[in-house]
Amino acid sequence: MVDMDNKMQTVRAHYIEIPGAAQYVLDGLHQAGYEAYIVGGCVRDSILGRTPGDWDVTTSATPDQVKSVFPRTVDTGIEHGTVTVLTDGDPCEVTTYRIDGVYEDARHPKEVTFTRSLEEDLKRRDFTINAMAYCHESGIIDLFGGMEDLKEGIIRCVGDPKERFSEDALRMMRAVRFAAQLGFEIEEGVQEAIREMADQLDRISAERIRTELVKMIVSPHPSWFRLAYKTGITSVIMPEFDRIMVQEQNSPHHIYTVGEHTLVAMKQVRADKILRLTLLLHDMGKPDVRTVDGSGHDHFKGHAARSKQIAENILKRLKFDNETARTVTLLVANHSLFPQLSARDIRRTAYELGGPELFDLFLEVKRADILAHHPDLVIRNLDYLEQLERIWEDIRYHHDCLSLSELAISGEDLIRDGMKPGKEMGELLQNLLYEVLDHPEKNSREYLLAQSRQLRYEGEDLA
Repeated sequence: MVDMDNKMQTVRAHYIEIPGAAQYVLDGLHQAGYEAYIVGGCVRDSILGRTPGDWDVTTSATPDQVKSVFPRTVDTGIEHGTVTVLTDGDPCEVTTYRIDGVYEDARHPKEVTFTRSLEEDLKRRDFTINAMAYCHESGIIDLFGGMEDLKEGIIRCVGDPKERFSEDALRMMRAVRFAAQLGFEIEEGVQEAIREMADQLDRISAERIRTELVKMIVSPHPSWFRLAYKTGITSVIMPEFDRIMVQEQNSPHHIYTVGEHTLVAMKQVRADKILRLTLLLHDMGKPDVRTVDGSGHDHFKGHAARSKQIAENILKRLKFDNETARTVTLLVANHSLFPQLSARDIRRTAYELGGPELFDLFLEVKRADILAHHPDLVIRNLDYLEQLERIWEDIRYHHDCLSLSELAISGEDLIRDGMKPGKEMGELLQNLLYEVLDHPEKNSREYLLAQSRQLRYEGEDLA
């Protein structure tokens, strides 16, 4: 195993249960005479009692040596020293200790040099809490105080923050993301480096920005997105957010700026990508539509429609998939709806929103939005929402028809009844659906066929 010098700190008090695939790789490399450790996030998460998503292995063996040890491998990143070992369980990525050369694109080193030194490999990593290695024989190897930073709850770079961020500018977003995921503070020196270098994020691809953004907002602390604002990150990746952070809401309905209301609302909903994105974007249009009445109160009429337009632009710019963009913008456009407390109106609203699943999401967005308003308004609007939810539960319990697919007749039934396919058929089915939304008891094949004949004959008379 590695020859530990005085700078290296070995912590044997923590035992990490390594899954079969990763342990198989470690054992194979050790038996072949090479150093090998699990490294990075899996060590951090194991120490914190979290379930790691990935188990990465670092080793003194070169890629060719790794491939000689294991019968089944894939060259997943051979130029950077990474080989994936295929096992009977999960595949396991194995990366050779390396020293990175000059970074030319704020992400990739121009070249990498393989090394036999674990210390050299760990010192190129981003944060101290991600720069620890472990195997059962050596325990935890902590060269840069990662254990202490985990104990203190702080995000600190390995070495000079500016050097780390110049190597990969996305690390600035990762600092905020880890803080939000773990509930940690970011060391002031790290924050200062981000403030100075945030503009370099414009060199990072939209796809990588999007991935970090989603991880940040679905974390246990989505309101820590405020750190992205305070450190200048949002001024680059989402300048629309900076506008709402300074937009006051002089209204009896609010006690926060638009931005602070947004952050509070995000905390009130479960950690779902669609829901958190909706609440992040739901009031983006308020600065554009603000008016002031004679009493000095602010009004934001039409802000939902304007927010939808801005949300579309942001989601397109960050290259979100079409389904996510469609769902989020639909919820943003309708978040201010207050359906009448009648089964008829609620059924119609559910249909117009796109069905039961989207109406369920609408209710979650509605609750979170309400909880971020003025406390006096919260009580009244929660009472309304609870009545709405009770009516909705009754609608779902009785399996009321809420879509064309749930109508008791279809286009094929109308064709068999003598109607020709075309625009008129679609309009007829739509009219029948609206009648059933108003009167769910009429959703029977016999009634709807009779009604369709009457509507067709009336149409022929008008023609």
